[in-house]
Amino acid sequence: MISKIIIRISKALFKGGSNFPGRIALKLDRNVLKTLCKNYKVIVITGTNGKTTTTSMIYNMLKDDGKNVITNSTGANMLPGIVSCFVENFSFKQCSKTNYAVIECDEANLTLLTNYVIPEVISITNLFRDQLDRYGEVYTTLNKILDGIKKVPLANLVLNGDEPLLGDMELQNRTIYYGFNCGLRKSKTVDINADSKFCKKCKHPYKYNFITYSHLGDFYCDNCGYKRPKLDYSLDEIKSKSQDGSLVAINREEYYINQPGAYNIYNALCAYSIAKVCNVPDSVIHNSLENQESSFGRQEVIDVAGKQVKIILVKNPAGYDEAINSISLDGRVFNLAVLLNDNYADGRDVSWIWDVNFEKLSSLNIDKILISGIRLYDMAVRLKVAGLKEDNFVMCKGYKKLTDEITNCAENRVYVLATYTSMIGFRKYLNAKGYIKKLW
Repeated sequence: MISKIIIRISKALFKGGSNFPGRIALKLDRNVLKTLCKNYKVIVITGTNGKTTTTSMIYNMLKDDGKNVITNSTGANMLPGIVSCFVENFSFKQCSKTNYAVIECDEANLTLLTNYVIPEVISITNLFRDQLDRYGEVYTTLNKILDGIKKVPLANLVLNGDEPLLGDMELQNRTIYYGFNCGLRKSKTVDINADSKFCKKCKHPYKYNFITYSHLGDFYCDNCGYKRPKLDYSLDEIKSKSQDGSLVAINREEYYINQPGAYNIYNALCAYSIAKVCNVPDSVIHNSLENQESSFGRQEVIDVAGKQVKIILVKNPAGYDEAINSISLDGRVFNLAVLLNDNYADGRDVSWIWDVNFEKLSSLNIDKILISGIRLYDMAVRLKVAGLKEDNFVMCKGYKKLTDEITNCAENRVYVLATYTSMIGFRKYLNAKGYIKKLW
């Protein structure tokens, strides 16, 4: 009850407070999650990229199927934020219906969550280098996740079969794999900066029947025989794709994904697989994917003084490259804003921007290039080296300058590529100015 009151106060005074009420609840009772989760079938989404969008997709599918479902939609995916979500939705009344909780969980916090909860499903989207100062390399991230899974052998695992680190994990859990049955690249050689290039069994370089992006694809090791696991659910064909979405065939049935880019096809395939585990009908999945709305800085479109501003969260080389590939589908002239911060939640080390293929932007029809964030000068140097026209650069110290420049753009469409805290800060500014009605 105390934490529920704190949530109301936080939302009223600070327009947020998604972690603080959970911290209070944990101080009062460190085992509070055992009580809060007792009447829920919990579905946990973890991994490097795609957690928030995949969580939103699954939430909508279950909701569209008439199920009682809650989620931590703000992306507060540490243990206190997860506790806050359950506190906010807690009721002293008993409900006879089956309740679901679709929870996005930070990779390092999964082991904390499974101290108290036995999830119905745990899904891992992918593993990329991200916040190296916090997580280290991808093998360290995997071990953090495995520490959590080993505590709950009864949980169903829904895993990305195209991720080499997730095959043959020797766990007791029932394991379901999803992946692509078609490639997205002509080359069968991974990029020099790709992650997980070497066999997890014998350290020999992987070979591929095809690659989707980065190190994901139909991999195999011709030295020891380790290869991609058999897929339970597959993306069989990409029939068309644009800057608005993709028409695909999943398990030989046609679906339209109302989100652009290869990474959103993966997100949809993951959500589809979990929905099948939860016995959601195909018709509901179809309608839900077709009507999926962007969430909280993930391809979110905002009207700023008549300009169509699309905010895309970027936080590591693999995700950034796919964001660039996504906006490359837009053949029109557009404006680009690039925001780079180095706060704790972003990762202090920004050297990863040199692994991003910014060179691809030099061939696009970009008018103004707005550069902002704490590390705007680092980003400006990177874009100059990538071959973008320095005369088009506009340095924006602060969100007011950035917003003013956006409103003065000649072209109607503006893509905003922003790291996490810069995305949060920019959205807060737009909310204060009335461009966004709902902050969280």
